[in-house]
Amino acid sequence: MSPALRTLFIAMAIGWATVIYVLSSQTGLDVPPLFPGEDKLLHALVFAILGFLVAGALLPAVHQTRKRHIVMAIGLIAAYGMLDEVHQHFVPGRMPEVLDVLADISGGILGVWLFTRSLHNGWLGRSYR
Repeated sequence: MSPALRTLFIAMAIGWATVIYVLSSQTGLDVPPLFPGEDKLLHALVFAILGFLVAGALLPAVHQTRKRHIVMAIGLIAAYGMLDEVHQHFVPGRMPEVLDVLADISGGILGVWLFTRSLHNGWLGRSYR
């Protein structure tokens, strides 16, 4: 991966994490869900995007193995998901939930997997060992 592409992944990951923080800072809205579990699906989707971006940002920094790269990316996503729920504890109208963290981590794992598949298929110009 080129240094310019890595820089782009880093900037997008930081930007997306900022979007998550801003959204988590919003007071609770009384909008009825369209279907049960809608919020968990949204958590997973938002963190899948973050997982993809974090995996891209970390790739050049981790030359050892694919396993180490994946573990580091998922670890960062899990930590951010937990911190996001702790942050929500201090936002009026928001309630932290363990299931939200699980949805965040699940989405993050999906995003990292999608990134590794894109490398494996050569879509980002680099094969994955």
